[in-house]
Amino acid sequence: MGYFRELPNLEYESPFATRISNSSYVQAKNIFRRMKIRDDLQNIFTIFNKYEIREGARPDTIAEDLYGKSDLDWVVLLSANITNVRDQWPLSSKDLYEYTISKYGLENINKVHHYETKEIKDSDGNLILSKGLVVDEDFSIRFKNGGTYIERSNITNRISNYEYEIKENEKKETIFLLKPSYLQQFLNDMRTEMVYSDSSQFVNKSLIRTQNTRIS
Repeated sequence: MGYFRELPNLEYESPFATRISNSSYVQAKNIFRRMKIRDDLQNIFTIFNKYEIREGARPDTIAEDLYGKSDLDWVVLLSANITNVRDQWPLSSKDLYEYTISKYGLENINKVHHYETKEIKDSDGNLILSKGLVVDEDFSIRFKNGGTYIERSNITNRISNYEYEIKENEKKETIFLLKPSYLQQFLNDMRTEMVYSDSSQFVNKSLIRTQNTRIS
């Protein structure tokens, strides 16, 4: 992932027993310097495109397709506000089936997870009950249709454990990605934010050094 190349560096006192002296330092990427889409741009939907993740697609393949570079996979993840790929990226059909088995057991994947409402409208086409509300199996509703009150039961659909996991996985398939025309502006802004300003820890624009507690 090219993300880590963009992070500035940090020097801290060496924790290793093999260090040459108490003044030895170790250099690493400053993972505390997080990147994000600017707050003032997050809610401007004109700079994002709605994107449907296809079966088997990965952040790097999408970055290659959209931005021409697979190592811009981190831009895909930042745009989609994904911080945990394992939990927030959609699974393939095969992986989803295996995940469902591991979660519920093969003998339970078709058992009831919950019940959802069916859509109900009155004789004038007015919506009385929305589809997909989670309810009890014996849920019923009483509503006025014209001048008559009607009570309806048997208005739920049974959702199995496997169907539930499919629906949850499908929610992850739609993301919003930064349009390619705004990519360079985003990279420029981000790289500007990664530059260190003058401070007691300042070494140069891409490096700071923490205090060495071993040296009095």
